Amino acid sequence: MSETNQVRSSIAGKSFFLIFALLFNTLTWFYMMWVIIDSALGGLQGVHIQVSIIWALFYTAVVVSGIFGSTLSNKLRTLRFLCFWVLSGIVSSLLLILFDSVDVTCASIISLFSGFSFGVGMPSLLTFLGDFTNIENRGRSAGIIFLAINVSSPIFAVLVENFDLTTISIVSATWRGLALVLFLFLKTPPRAKETAKTFSFLSVFQDRAFILYFVAWMLFCFVDNFEKLILGNPAVLEADFYSSMLMIEAIIGSIFGFVGGWLCDFIGRKRVVIYGFVTLGLAYAIISIAPTTISWYLYFVVDGISFGMLWVAFFFVLWGDLSQQGGREKYYAIGSAPYFLAPLTRVILAPFVAFPAYATFSLASFFLFLAVLPLMYAPETLPEKKIELRRLKKYVEEARKVKKKA
Repeated sequence: MSETNQVRSSIAGKSFFLIFALLFNTLTWFYMMWVIIDSALGGLQGVHIQVSIIWALFYTAVVVSGIFGSTLSNKLRTLRFLCFWVLSGIVSSLLLILFDSVDVTCASIISLFSGFSFGVGMPSLLTFLGDFTNIENRGRSAGIIFLAINVSSPIFAVLVENFDLTTISIVSATWRGLALVLFLFLKTPPRAKETAKTFSFLSVFQDRAFILYFVAWMLFCFVDNFEKLILGNPAVLEADFYSSMLMIEAIIGSIFGFVGGWLCDFIGRKRVVIYGFVTLGLAYAIISIAPTTISWYLYFVVDGISFGMLWVAFFFVLWGDLSQQGGREKYYAIGSAPYFLAPLTRVILAPFVAFPAYATFSLASFFLFLAVLPLMYAPETLPEKKIELRRLKKYVEEARKVKKKA
């Protein structure tokens, strides 16, 4: 019996490593393409409407293709579908070679194809994470992936900013192509083959637990992006100070994304999410009442902590907990949509925002506390038995330590 458990553990470990590598490859490639588009738009100095259209193409392509891909993957062999998905990403990267320089037309084409090449297979890949991880260790697995991606992302940004388009195109296409090698060793989970039942998008929206968490997540995404729009205004914060704080926030978010994943498996998902919303709401309230230098430091620290914990909990963990095999792709496709649509708030509203800065923080605080209301009625997705078992193990370990000291 013990040998069987060891074999299963070995298979699970190998599968997790492959999923980890595939997610790392996909998300870092997506970040590279995002930096390429952002750098191109910065160099174009185009009118606002052109920039808005290009970003709208990018983010809309991610969401629409994700919904389309979540439906298509059920009708095709999943691994074959994912291989075609990776090939589309390679083609998107190689498109850069066709252009000597980036203009509006080039940026639009790259945005559209990059968004599609990322979004169409992402729900299916996230489904593998849900299939190959147990509910009691899904949070820690997600935290490890999040930390690795965020720590390495600056390297890819430096690569993009210091080479010409041809070199970047070849490097990004090669990097994306490595995913094809990984798929050779990945196998479809046995239970997924046995699952005959499929889920419609209507059934997802009829899931009360999903709606309660989804509403809170949507409010967070749009409030966070709207406040980033306000903070990016030089009249509110100096550009150098804001850039420095964003870097610090990213580092803190990376660390606490890992911590949040661990806490999701230890105290439950619902508590982690509620704590994240409440602390961020308090940070906004403090800024609106007393906008001192110390308050700004506190805000960016808390924002980094909350963002890391909430991103891991929602993007990786909760949709996997709430869904079942046969419908996971649709849960991930819909659940991730607010994260990719919310940045359009900054892009579209940038020239029109004229709210008093500190009044918006009070408004943001109100909406974040409002987001806690549906969470109060949402169920805990980690089984209570798992939480109690962890508490019992911790109590036994502490009792042993006390006994040894005595």
